Amino acid sequence: MTGNFPLTITRRLNAPRALVWDCYARLEHLEKWWGPAGYAWIHGSLDFKPGGKFHYGMKAPNGIEMWGRFVYQAIAPIESLDFINSFSDPAGEIARPPYPGMENFPPEVMNHITFADEGRGTLLTLQGGPHKATAEQAKFFEGMLPSMNQGFAGTLAQLEALLATLTG
Repeated sequence: MTGNFPLTITRRLNAPRALVWDCYARLEHLEKWWGPAGYAWIHGSLDFKPGGKFHYGMKAPNGIEMWGRFVYQAIAPIESLDFINSFSDPAGEIARPPYPGMENFPPEVMNHITFADEGRGTLLTLQGGPHKATAEQAKFFEGMLPSMNQGFAGTLAQLEALLATLTG
């Protein structure tokens, strides 16, 4: 996949690639790690196929509900995953973020994730960037990179914790 991906995050995970893939491909795993640290899972549904959706809802410690969705574009099992993610409403339709000051965040973000063997573990690389965004939304996205890196650090730490329980 080609595109403009100002967000790039890599993480070495101490688990086989097939297991890391399963954590992205199975709802019973996603509900245990996906999302900001400290948020409580309130809903999840998954149709893991090109054109399918992952729709989820979470509640922040302060009580704010956050809904989101992925629409899968391409799936190459155990190799790569392409999806467009968005904030959503409880019905799964694209919505604005529930946080003040986020009005210019792009409604859609293209994501490309690769999974590569690295020794006995997996090198996960996530790239993301605005999809069909205005210049103002793209600039806002780039200004959010430090916050997104911090958020993904917490999310991926939750993935690492889950992987540790699954690998024994």
